[in-house]
Amino acid sequence: MSIVFQKKANPNVSVDCVVFGFDGSDLKVLLVQRDLRDNLVEGDDTLVLPGDLIFDNEELDDAAARVLTNLTGLRNIFLEQIGAFGSPKRLLKERDQNWLKAIRLEPNARVITIGYFALVNIKNYKIKPAGFAKHLLWHDYDTVAELGFDHNVILNGAITKLRNKLYREPVGFKLLGKEFSLHQLYTLYNEIMGGDIDRRNFRRKMLKTGFLKETENYQEGVPHKPARLYTFVKKEFDNASKNNFKFY
Repeated sequence: MSIVFQKKANPNVSVDCVVFGFDGSDLKVLLVQRDLRDNLVEGDDTLVLPGDLIFDNEELDDAAARVLTNLTGLRNIFLEQIGAFGSPKRLLKERDQNWLKAIRLEPNARVITIGYFALVNIKNYKIKPAGFAKHLLWHDYDTVAELGFDHNVILNGAITKLRNKLYREPVGFKLLGKEFSLHQLYTLYNEIMGGDIDRRNFRRKMLKTGFLKETENYQEGVPHKPARLYTFVKKEFDNASKNNFKFY
């Protein structure tokens, strides 16, 4: 007779994930619509980040990967920790309190969350809502309003970390397809950085790096003259990095 051990969730520690996506023109963030998620609080249209409690015997990185897979179907994607968020006031909004009272035995129990951010190319991944997150939506990053709990703070932490890494590591290319136009690359970087990048200077510096390879392919199905497509050569980036080369 085999013994089955039940995994026990820790009621005081959670993970919340900021999933950034790019559709070729706009930076997006994946959100859960809470009222449709639980059908517990009438009129609560709060949007929140995908997240859940961790298991007591679970590593934090494993918990974040599990939560994303369980709620969205996403797996094997770039995922990095942002930091811990534990203000005593993070659960005190009235709507959040009403929701917590409906689902938890101790709604006022302090919960510390570990924030993560993920990067996906929207065209390469199909979101498959599962578990309690049956209603997920891609929302334009620059129009995100007030989220539940302290999720705006976590979102701000994620975009700050992404911006800090953008010119030191090739993380931006994880939001693009294998082949992309220089306009798409510029649009992505400009969206992430808040619209302050000079187009002509960006194009010149990117082509100068040596790790953008010109392909024989061009855009298809566009209403304007098709642009040539490029691809990212990681080996060339790694070689440049060894020489402390800053690519922008």
